Amino acid sequence: MQVLKGELAILMIIVIGRMGRAQPQSARARLQPLVETSARRLAIAKQVALAKWDCQAPVEDAAREAQIIATAIKAGESRGLAPVEVSNFFRAQIEANKLVQHSLLAEWRRAGKPHTRVNLVNAVRAELDQLETALIVELADTADIRASAACPAETAKAIEKYLAGHKVETGALQGIALNRAMAATCTYE
Repeated sequence: MQVLKGELAILMIIVIGRMGRAQPQSARARLQPLVETSARRLAIAKQVALAKWDCQAPVEDAAREAQIIATAIKAGESRGLAPVEVSNFFRAQIEANKLVQHSLLAEWRRAGKPHTRVNLVNAVRAELDQLETALIVELADTADIRASAACPAETAKAIEKYLAGHKVETGALQGIALNRAMAATCTYE
């Protein structure tokens, strides 16, 4: 019995000693915030599509897309990110968003779906701008992982974890769009 108590005491000392030391996060855990912010950005695609439905605006908006990318490049440079990696990442984000918009608009046209009106400028763009700022921070925070050979597999696993944890609100379209949005995450060649 004494030996068992002694072993238990040693085990508790080891556990308590490790609690004070920070354990390094896995690549997947570090990529998770980037995946989740990208997914939140995609969730806004429905509001953007509703606003474009209201004013019969096309999904394509080259001027706005160029503005988003230029702003992102400038913000990325201030955090040490290469313009090409920021541009590629945000192009993928935009293309994924447009994929969702095109799909929803086609579905609504087939169904003749009525909805509440959405003001794109007042209601949606400020939230998109905040998410884009967060994406830049997360890109900078994961630069080392995104440049590693493990990046494609770890990104895929982070996406899988997100989709598994959000089954209720994500369907096939959101999963496809999230994969597209994260397609330019890795900078490893």
